[in-house]
Amino acid sequence: MNVYLLKDIEKIGLAGQIIKVKSGFADNFLVPQKLAIVITPANEAFYKGKVKHVEHVKEVVSSKTSMLAEKIKSLQLKLKSKAHDGGKLYGAISASDIVDLLAENGISVTKSQVEFGKTIKSVGTYNVTIKLSSKLKPEFQLKVVEA
Repeated sequence: MNVYLLKDIEKIGLAGQIIKVKSGFADNFLVPQKLAIVITPANEAFYKGKVKHVEHVKEVVSSKTSMLAEKIKSLQLKLKSKAHDGGKLYGAISASDIVDLLAENGISVTKSQVEFGKTIKSVGTYNVTIKLSSKLKPEFQLKVVEA
């Protein structure tokens, strides 16, 4: 059974794609959850046209995202925070702190896009990853210094 995906589904496909799935999966999960629409002979031409439009929009977004990724990779940001004498911070650096710092530099991201391996609790240099898409995850250096 062919379905048109309305939302991205991990390990299945991306929104705007027409994919072939088993009829039980479509009838019992995808359609009731409003994740997909069943392709019939009556609506097939409409959704194939929509696929072409979605692909064009994704190309435009992809080029803008690539430019943003290059901008992020070139960043070396400095964040000042209060710290003890030993370099341990009074409070951990959170994703919202990084979002605010990026916003000051003209880059708009959400907290859910910010990824760093471990909690930042001391002065030093850290690598921070911004998840722009499932495949594009640019990384930049964040230097935490004592205020």
